[in-house]
Amino acid sequence: MQLSSRITSMQESPIRKLVPYATKAKAEGKKVFHLNIGQPDIETPKSFMESIRNFDQKVIAYSFSEGLPELIEAMIDYYKKYDMHYEKDEIIITNGGSEALLFSVIATMDHGDEVLVPEPFYTNYNGFTSAVDVKVSPITTSAEDGFHLPNRETIEELIKPKTKAIMLSNPGNPTGVVYTKEEVEMLSSLAKEYNLFIIADEVYREFVYDGLEFTSFGNMKDIQDRVIIVDSVSKRYSACGARIGSVASKNKELIAQILKLAQGRLCVATLEQVGATALYKTDQSYFKNVNKEYDRRRNIMMEALNNMPGVFCKSPTGAFYVNAKLPVDDAEKFVTWLLQEFELDGDTVMLAPAEGFYSTPGLGKDEARIAYVLKEDDLKRAMEVLKAGLEHYPGKTV
Repeated sequence: MQLSSRITSMQESPIRKLVPYATKAKAEGKKVFHLNIGQPDIETPKSFMESIRNFDQKVIAYSFSEGLPELIEAMIDYYKKYDMHYEKDEIIITNGGSEALLFSVIATMDHGDEVLVPEPFYTNYNGFTSAVDVKVSPITTSAEDGFHLPNRETIEELIKPKTKAIMLSNPGNPTGVVYTKEEVEMLSSLAKEYNLFIIADEVYREFVYDGLEFTSFGNMKDIQDRVIIVDSVSKRYSACGARIGSVASKNKELIAQILKLAQGRLCVATLEQVGATALYKTDQSYFKNVNKEYDRRRNIMMEALNNMPGVFCKSPTGAFYVNAKLPVDDAEKFVTWLLQEFELDGDTVMLAPAEGFYSTPGLGKDEARIAYVLKEDDLKRAMEVLKAGLEHYPGKTV
């Protein structure tokens, strides 16, 4: 039987496709330090499970397709703290930020359309777009520039008749870049001039370091009809398994059209929405403490990486990732080798090869995304293992 070209041309997740090697390594008795995936070990606020335990209904019924009213109200209150003002018919709850991204792409682009995306980017942007026959047009950024955007003229040259949107994560995944207010304003100006949507993936909004100020596209008042804010509780509240995301936009017509997709999948899980409602009522002090913890982990990781010969990366200023150039012939081969053939006193480490975070062929082959999501002792040990692995890897280039 012949399968669709949409599915066969869709890339396998570079983050998850090496999981079988990690599973085998664990079965062989190795301890694997997972720096390959953004799964924090920060404790989820207790209010999540407490609210579910207190849920007292005789039937777990369908929720509203747009989401529980209580959750939407809690999100409205949350956004007000960031001077972003939404009404109840301007937010739709989704099955994670992933569904929010997919719905946004489907609602704004047709077959053959193009979307501008700064690369390297969250790898699933490739998957979501290719599945609906939309082409990613990359805005290439570099480690040397801290993965900040090129100038306006460079981006403007990439805008074609089929370009319908700009999609980006801010703070960035996998780069940890925090775009400046000037960069946000520049993209907003381009969106307005060329009639483009902006799909702003802002799930790491609270994780910004070095005293930098985060600027949301939701604060760009003159383009609110074309801004789509994608959000999630996964990283913000360390609740990845809850799978609660959202789409927010002042464009009521857009939200009404996305609601059709939400109705098609009926609803998001009721109990997880109950838990997420409690999460969005978490005191702001929670973020201050978590931010400090990630800042400490970032500093531990950067000190270690800077002491590894041949490794190059600038310190990330947001999220909890760094995209590092490694002295290896091929990062995917290196990560596979770490899992299959290497150990340091029974320990090994898993990274995410970065080639799949790029759209331009050939880029990222010697790069890997490293997530500093482990507690300090584990992170220090993981860095020791990584350093030893780089020293012993047969394909090292330094």
